[in-house]
Formats: sequence, structure tokens, C-alpha cells
Amino acid sequence: MQQVSTSLTLFLKIFVPLFWTVIFFSFTMAVWFLDRSHFAGLPIQTFRYGITVFLLVGITFFYFTVLQLKRVEMDQAHIFATNYFKNYKYPWSNVENIKERDFVIFRTIHIILKEPGTFGKKITFVASRRKFNSFIKENPHLFEQFA
Repeated sequence: MQQVSTSLTLFLKIFVPLFWTVIFFSFTMAVWFLDRSHFAGLPIQTFRYGITVFLLVGITFFYFTVLQLKRVEMDQAHIFATNYFKNYKYPWSNVENIKERDFVIFRTIHIILKEPGTFGKKITFVASRRKFNSFIKENPHLFEQFA
């Protein structure tokens, strides 16, 4: 079994959203309890609604992006995915397709399953370029059908 996702997955999935949410939630609460008529050149009520919308948009962004990331390991027979609370294994025969998106500084891999698993029909992870390419080089027969 070889890890193919980046070691930064835990940092991206847990720490970044948690700290961002705590900081901006605290700031939002402070603004709502502030007793002033203007803040940052805006009427206080406008600023309150703006910062609240910013907080909700940020939380929604994290939910649909980094919170969907999984840590992935692969071997000859299975793909192992974890969200750090639950671990599941999926046989290679259940993989319908593998899509890759390259964002210059990182690369996401989307594993589309034939039958939905516990994590749904798609498993997304940020690939470690070195580890993922090494696994592909060692096991080219697993990826030939997806090329």
C-alpha cells in the first residue's frame, strides 16, 4: 500500500478551514456586538451584513472544496480512502474513470466510481506528484484503461 495523496491533506482539510472559520467567526461576532455608527467607512449595519455574508461564503467554499478532500493510498488490488475519521477500500474493478486537473502548484485527482461508495461516486484528493507518478510507473496496467 502506497500513499499517493500529499501529506498536506490533513493541513488543508482540517487546519485551514478550522482556523479561518474561528478567526472570521470571532471577527463577525465582534462586529455584531460593536457599538458604533460606522466601521471602516461604512454604516455599521452594512458592514455587519457584508462580513456575515463573507463568513457564510467562506464556509460554503471550504465545504465544497477542501473539506471534500480525502487521503488516498493505493495497492495492486484496492484504493484506500480516508477522511481521517473513517477508512474505506474500493476495488479497482469499481473505478469507472480517473480525471486529473493540474493547477500548476498542485494537482487534483478525481476517482469516479461505478457504484457509489460511502464517500459518494467521486473521491477527490490532492496528489503528491512524486508519489502518484511513482505508483503509476510501478503499476501502468492499472491506469491503461483510463488513458
